[in-house]
Amino acid sequence: MTETIHRIVQELYDQDIDIEVSRPDAQFGDYATNIAMQLAKLLGRKPREIAEEIAAKLTEAGDFSEVTVAGPGFINIRLSDQALLELVRKEPKALNAGKRIVLEYSCPNAFKELHTGHLYQTLFGDILARLLLVSGATVHRTSFGGDVGLHVAKCLWGMVAMLGGEYPEKLETIGGDAFTRATWISECYVKGAGAYEDDETAKADIDELNKTIYGFHAADDHDSPLAKIYWITRQWSYDYFDAFYALIAVTPMHQYAESQTAPVGMKEIERQLEKGTVKKSDGAIVFEGDTARHLHTRVFVTSKGLPTYETKDIGVIWQEKADYDFDRRIIITGNDQKEYMRVVFAAAETFRPELAGTMTHFTNGTVRFADGKKMSSRLGNVTRAATVIEVVREKVKQLVEDPALVEPVTLGAIKYVFAKYRLGGDISFDIDETVSLQGNSGPYLQYAHARARSVLAKVTTPFRQPTELLPEDRALVRKLSEYQEVITRATELLEPHHICNYLFELAQEFNRYYEKNRVIGSDQEAHRASLVALYADTLQAGLTILGIDAPEQL
Repeated sequence: MTETIHRIVQELYDQDIDIEVSRPDAQFGDYATNIAMQLAKLLGRKPREIAEEIAAKLTEAGDFSEVTVAGPGFINIRLSDQALLELVRKEPKALNAGKRIVLEYSCPNAFKELHTGHLYQTLFGDILARLLLVSGATVHRTSFGGDVGLHVAKCLWGMVAMLGGEYPEKLETIGGDAFTRATWISECYVKGAGAYEDDETAKADIDELNKTIYGFHAADDHDSPLAKIYWITRQWSYDYFDAFYALIAVTPMHQYAESQTAPVGMKEIERQLEKGTVKKSDGAIVFEGDTARHLHTRVFVTSKGLPTYETKDIGVIWQEKADYDFDRRIIITGNDQKEYMRVVFAAAETFRPELAGTMTHFTNGTVRFADGKKMSSRLGNVTRAATVIEVVREKVKQLVEDPALVEPVTLGAIKYVFAKYRLGGDISFDIDETVSLQGNSGPYLQYAHARARSVLAKVTTPFRQPTELLPEDRALVRKLSEYQEVITRATELLEPHHICNYLFELAQEFNRYYEKNRVIGSDQEAHRASLVALYADTLQAGLTILGIDAPEQL
C-alpha cells in the first residue's frame, strides 16, 4: 500500500516523502491517506487537485476496487478482495531482525516476598519479550535484585532473633515448600525492619551486620554459622523465584545479584574517580548533577566505603554488555524510579559514551483494587503476588467446571488485565471484570477462541483458506487483515495494549458475523468454516504473544 503510493508520488511529483495511511470507518474504505495535503505545501497547489491525480493512478494499479477523494483532499481506498485476503496472510514486520536486546524486568530482591508490583512487572516484561521475539530480535531476559544491602541485614538480624541465635541447623525445622519458606523469610524481615526503626542498639547492630554480609562475599565465607544462615536462606529466595515463575508460566530470567555487580561497579567508579568524572564529597563519592539536563547529584559510594544502588546498577549494565553485547537494553521499574534511573543512565553514558541512545527505561504504575485502595507494600502489610493469584483462582473456580482449565483461565485473566493498560498508568484491578466471560477480559477471549474451535470441530465439509469473498464476509476479513499492522504498531511502541484492544474488537466482529451467517449445515459451510479457522488462528496467535493459553474447550 504505502510502497505503491510512494512510487506514484515519485513518478508524478519527484518527491521522496514518508507516506502515512490510516484505517477509516468501513463505510469510507479500507485505508485513507492525507498525502495530498502534505504535498500541497511543497508544491504550492490545491490538495484536492493533487488527490485526484494520485487517485487516478491508484485506480490504474489494479489492487484497489475503489479510490475516491473526499473533503479538501483525503484519499479513501477500498482494496480488492484478493488484496484484502493477501493482507490477512501477511506477516508482521520483522522490525528487530538481527538485533540483540536485553530486557531487564521483575527484579525482586532476595530475602523478600514478591508483591503485586513484581507480579505486574514480571508478566508485562514476559509479554514484551514475546513481542520482541515475534519482531525478529534475539531477546535476553534478565532480572537484577539485591542479595546484599541493608534490607538483607535487617532480614538476617530477624532470622537470628527467630532462631534464638546463630544456629543454622535450626533452619531444618522450617518445613514446607519454597513459598512457605519465603513467607518465613518475610516475617524475619518484618521483625528486623521494625527493630531497625524502634531500637537504636538493634539499628547499630544491623548497620554492622550490613558490612559483615559484604564480607561473606569478599572472603568467600560459607562456613561460619552466620554465613551458613545467609547462604542457605539466600538459596531459598532463588528457589522461591523459580517456583513463582513456574507458577505464573513465564520464561525464567537470568538472575543478576548485587553481590556480583557491586565489585564491577566499584571498579568502574574507582576508574572514573581517577578521571575526575565522579568526585569525593564528605567522604562519599558522588556523580554531580547537571542543571541543563535536570539531573540531581547522586551518591555512588557511601562515606563508609560501601557501594550504593547506583554503583550496583552500573555494574549490572557493564555485566549485561559483556555477557550479551546488546544493541538495545530495556529496563522496567516502578514509577518511583524514574528520576533515579535518569541519573544512572546519564552516568553510564558519561562513563561509556558508546552506550548513548541504546538504553530505554519504562516505568509501571500502581496496582489498585476497584475501590481505589493502593495495594500496599509497607512494612508488615505486603500484598503478596501469590495472594492475588489465589484470589483470582477461587473466583475462576466458580465459573469453570473442568479443573484442568482453572489454572490457564486464572493466568489468562491476570495477564490480560495487566496487558490491556498502557504501561505507566495505574491498573484498576476489579476481580469481577478481570474474570468475566462477558466483557473485555482474558477469559472472554479464551472462551471466544474455544467457541470458534467447537464450531470447526462440527464441520463435515473439507475446507481450506478462502480464495474469494462474499459480501457478508468483508467486515470480518477486513478486521482480520489488521492483525499484522496491530502487531507491528505494538512492537514499534512496545505497547501490548494495542493487541488487547484489537483482539476484543475482532471477537466482537466475529460475533456479529456468526449471528447472521450460519456455518454448520449451510450451503456455504466450507467457505464460512475457512473464515472461522482464520479467526481462531488469529485469536490464538495474539493470545500467545500475551502469554495466554487458548484452550480448545472452555
